[in-house]
Amino acid sequence: MTTWMTVLGIVVFVVGLLFSIAWHELGHLSTAKMFGIRVPQYMVGFGPTLFSRRKGDTEYGIKAIPLGGYIRMIGMFPPGEDGAITARSTSPWRGMIEDARSAAFEELQPGDEKRLFYTRKPWKRVIVMFAGPFMNLILAVVIFMGVLMGFGINTQTTQVGSVSDCVIAASAKTDKCTKGAKDSPAKAAGLRAGDKIVDFNGKPVPDWGSLQQSIRDTTGPATITVERDGKRQQLHANLIENKVAKTDGHGSYVPGEYVTAGFLGFTPATGIVQQSFGQSVDRMGNMVEQGVQSLVNLPAKVPDLWDAAFNGGERKQDSPMGVVGAARVGGEVFSLNIPPEQRVATMLFLVAGFNLSLFLFNMLPLLPLDGGHIAGALWESVRRAFARVFRRPDPGPFDVAKLMPVAYVVAGIFICFTLLVLVADVVNPVKLT
Repeated sequence: MTTWMTVLGIVVFVVGLLFSIAWHELGHLSTAKMFGIRVPQYMVGFGPTLFSRRKGDTEYGIKAIPLGGYIRMIGMFPPGEDGAITARSTSPWRGMIEDARSAAFEELQPGDEKRLFYTRKPWKRVIVMFAGPFMNLILAVVIFMGVLMGFGINTQTTQVGSVSDCVIAASAKTDKCTKGAKDSPAKAAGLRAGDKIVDFNGKPVPDWGSLQQSIRDTTGPATITVERDGKRQQLHANLIENKVAKTDGHGSYVPGEYVTAGFLGFTPATGIVQQSFGQSVDRMGNMVEQGVQSLVNLPAKVPDLWDAAFNGGERKQDSPMGVVGAARVGGEVFSLNIPPEQRVATMLFLVAGFNLSLFLFNMLPLLPLDGGHIAGALWESVRRAFARVFRRPDPGPFDVAKLMPVAYVVAGIFICFTLLVLVADVVNPVKLT
């Protein structure tokens, strides 16, 4: 049964992946057609074509390798000096530019002169290129908000999970009480597992985050109101200073870092808690912030990734994952011994996280990513505005094709990184804890 559920989880993730890719390309396709650009192909996947059908100007199809997708637009780059493609050069860099320009014009048909991508105003080209990543962002937001508000998220609550017997610093290497250790303030006050803390020093506590902060800000006497067996009662505790784990401001602990703060001495219980609209928006903001930080930190993670792939090193939980690794996690999600609705919610979170990553990654201002084309269109706007202000001749379209050597270098780096992640995902995968 576990094997079948694992396979089902992988299949569900792959379907979600294909939908996300198709959804991304639909953004490009719809806006390109809206602005009158001819689109000969709309394809999900790479490699041999499994299925295709032509409707109007466009061939729609699915290819064998579900690792991406694309649409082909006529005239992605402006023509060369001869009006279409510059004469062939022996320079390899120049050859890359000419090959890219040739591909942009190879399906040119009579009447396409007014349907070329590069002839559209820069703001229209920005919309066309931004529409793909934006579709992924929309999908990520809808899924995240739907799961957070409709189902909830496994989070720490104001209910007591367990009470510490004695005072132990968070930096201690043991959780056992030493001889002569003082009882924890929570134990001395009579706090019990299962109690739900509703007030702290006379102030309601809506969630664990606010309760945790109130505890850390307090030393000395404190009044705690709890719900126990359906009744409320007050407990009196005397909080002390202790070394506790540092938090990042969003409720997560910073590994290996500690601060001195007020200490009560209990562990909160966890449970599925539905989030309000405001809480969901705040969590979405945190996810975007963490996603941006992960992109910034990506180069620094390459050594650990190499070590995990080829030297048997530890594969960290925040290690980059590729499609294979994410599909494997999807299989693990469906094989977990948790309620079915929680499996579905976790899978949706995985797909939403993939879409958020697609948005952030594609917005990098590098060719061949969408962000590179956006940067080219914006630079063209700046050049033309500068020319108008200083009454200079219109410089014309910015020739993005001239950046193709850079695009090949960037693509080569991405391919090498993808292969490294693939090896690590196969030999030393990230596993759910």
